[in-house]
Amino acid sequence: MEMNGSRVIAADRETVWKHLNSAETLQACIPGCEELEGSPEDGFAATVKQKVGPVKATFKGEVTLEDVNAPESYKLVGEGKGGVAGFAKGGAVVKLTEVEGGTELSYDVEAKVGGKLAQLGNRIVNGFAKKMVDSFFERFEAVVEGRDPNAVKEEAEG
Repeated sequence: MEMNGSRVIAADRETVWKHLNSAETLQACIPGCEELEGSPEDGFAATVKQKVGPVKATFKGEVTLEDVNAPESYKLVGEGKGGVAGFAKGGAVVKLTEVEGGTELSYDVEAKVGGKLAQLGNRIVNGFAKKMVDSFFERFEAVVEGRDPNAVKEEAEG
């Protein structure tokens, strides 16, 4: 599955870059994230609880950064395993461009799922993935702009 999009964040590129590399910001923005630790240099490890259709799972995953071109772009590469629920793996290329009013963050995501998740069908999995990506970037924009990500969270999860 592939997704892409962009949004303008009311902050300078260096500020957005700093947040993209902050474990604290990332944990606050990833829906269902219970734990996230690590660094941009060593990679991040996360524990995320989610429900995809009828399947509930706790995913443990790792993400590394590649092709880092600070403060303009990088590629996130990761994999998460959710036991019998299956796995998800993929990557995202994230680019930051200075624009009037702030910084445009654009992303191209490519992901694959297997196990029970893959059996749910493309419509359910793709819809869930789009909701997760949209929720992440809405929360990210709120954190960077100094707003409460929990207000966004409730809308996205409700």
